[in-house]
Amino acid sequence: MAFESETLVEDAQVDEAHVEDVSLEDAARALNARLHAASPQSILAEALTAYGGRVALVSSFGAESAVLLHMTAAIDPATPVLFLDTGQLFGQTLDYRKSLAKRLGLSDVRDLRPAYADLATRDPKADLWRSDTETCCQIRKVAPLDLALGEFDAWITGRKRFQSQTRARLPIVEASQGRLKFNPLAAWGKAELDAYAAAHDLPAHPLTAFGYPSVGCWPCTKPVESGQDLRSGRWAGSEKTECGIHTAQSGGAGQDVGGGI
Repeated sequence: MAFESETLVEDAQVDEAHVEDVSLEDAARALNARLHAASPQSILAEALTAYGGRVALVSSFGAESAVLLHMTAAIDPATPVLFLDTGQLFGQTLDYRKSLAKRLGLSDVRDLRPAYADLATRDPKADLWRSDTETCCQIRKVAPLDLALGEFDAWITGRKRFQSQTRARLPIVEASQGRLKFNPLAAWGKAELDAYAAAHDLPAHPLTAFGYPSVGCWPCTKPVESGQDLRSGRWAGSEKTECGIHTAQSGGAGQDVGGGI
């Protein structure tokens, strides 16, 4: 991958004649060194400026999503936002996605859906989650996102270190699946998120009032008790902690019959 951003090239200490030689890992390390103490807005602006037109924000429109979406809308409301509509989300999440996008003025929210062919052959009864959560996430989340990211050179997530032990060492910028991945809110805690949401009068996800600090698909999301990790209600009772979009690459994605609608 070629890095066209002058900032990335300079930070990697190479000249433009050798820009093709800049590794993704080198660029990520250089950006981490420079942005480790930067504000989320500055990190987000770096990503949107360096990769103008070639970067997407991936958002679940979940319990903590409003903060990063608001920051993005303030910089460029036309930023592509990729939303994984798995077909098994809470109705409250679907309503929240529509109302929040409209309120913030986000003009390019893309609903990514699993391929009909994959559902028909691998999950025809929509109950794969009962027996194989890994494959269920693969066809409903990982494959559709991998397909959609094909047109982008970088992406942005809303992950934070405080959410769980598995994210405790989350970097600001990382090399992932052939792209740079920016995590502008990595260093923020719940206090900062709550203060920002209150200052900008951002609406909360409806399910947070019922003990859901992290919201995914309804079959695999439960309320969380006080003192538990915020993501402990996801795939509760199993060793699974991530859906796979941040930890693995997809296999056969099937034909993109329903994606990008």
